[in-house]
Amino acid sequence: MQTSPIEVQKALKNIDYPAHKKDLIKHAKKHDASSKVIEVLEELPEKEYTNAADVSKEFHGK
Repeated sequence: MQTSPIEVQKALKNIDYPAHKKDLIKHAKKHDASSKVIEVLEELPEKEYTNAADVSKEFHGK
């Protein structure tokens, strides 16, 4: 499944960084992100993300 980095960032709007992968997923679900966005977040490496650019860097190419 494909989704755009813009969709992912919209789903993570107003999240407080730094945030762990599980926090990103929880925030996206709480804000009714699409299943494609949730799937992309679930595929991210298990680590703490310091900002939106950090998430985008890991997302690139998915």
